[in-house]
Amino acid sequence: IGAYALLTSSFALFLLGALFTGIYMSAQGFYRFAAADTASEEFRPKAISWVMAGGLLSAVLGPQLVKATAQVMVVPFLGTYLAVIALNLVGVFLFALLDIPKPAAPHASAPRGRSKLELIRTPRIAVAVICATVSYALMNLVMTSSPLAVVGCGFTTSNAADVVTGHVLAMYAPSFFTGHVIARFGAEKVVALGLVILASAGAVALMGVNIENFFAAMILLGLGWNFGFIGATTMLAGAHAPEERGRMQGMNDLIVFGGVTLASLSSGGLMNCSGGSPQEGWAAVNMAMVPFLVLAGGALIWLTLQPKETR
Repeated sequence: IGAYALLTSSFALFLLGALFTGIYMSAQGFYRFAAADTASEEFRPKAISWVMAGGLLSAVLGPQLVKATAQVMVVPFLGTYLAVIALNLVGVFLFALLDIPKPAAPHASAPRGRSKLELIRTPRIAVAVICATVSYALMNLVMTSSPLAVVGCGFTTSNAADVVTGHVLAMYAPSFFTGHVIARFGAEKVVALGLVILASAGAVALMGVNIENFFAAMILLGLGWNFGFIGATTMLAGAHAPEERGRMQGMNDLIVFGGVTLASLSSGGLMNCSGGSPQEGWAAVNMAMVPFLVLAGGALIWLTLQPKETR
């Protein structure tokens, strides 16, 4: 649809294509849960981590694919959309080869598990959802404004692209060992470390607007997201029964990506409407992280203070 929209110069069709892309992306987000559901308890954090590590390949190949295909046809970016179609067809073939055990059909007498309200009131689940939402939303909040800030502070669009590339690599490269770290130290400690790193990213960003500050802040932001989000996902994956997976995972992603959407919408407003310069807008974006980091950190501390039998 998107390719046809470009070919016919139809903005309405282009938006429709973007809508279907969003639906695809929402389904793609469940890959990490699919890996966790079929893994042993010991291997679960590593399985989630390896799935997320696939993003590293995308971070490297994606920009190169755009460079190679954006201008190969008369209509700009039409070649890119056609390349995406080809990649997804390859994905269909790969999924056809995937062998995941099908869960047994539930009997009428089978346990239905807890309701959505009961699930979200479970301390470990509630804290996992909060930490995942905060980690992802804050990463998106700052990342969305970073290219505008880099260019607005006098650097080139090429500098901005390099900063974003460094950030995306930092998001996914640690996934090769994040699972091992979680297995050794526990998901809660890794989430806490992720929140600390996110706070460090904001602090570095507030220290100046040199290109080195942008690089360091965005790399820390990616690393903090990796630890915070994968750690929280691991917490969630071990906190519900098999019969509760569908409703819990769906509710989790609705909350997490609802928060990400709000963060994206807020980012531009903070960047462009806070003060009279890009520097002031960038400072406002990073200061906005503080209350949410306090919320997630406080929730994590509260969880550790709960008796183990009530978590």
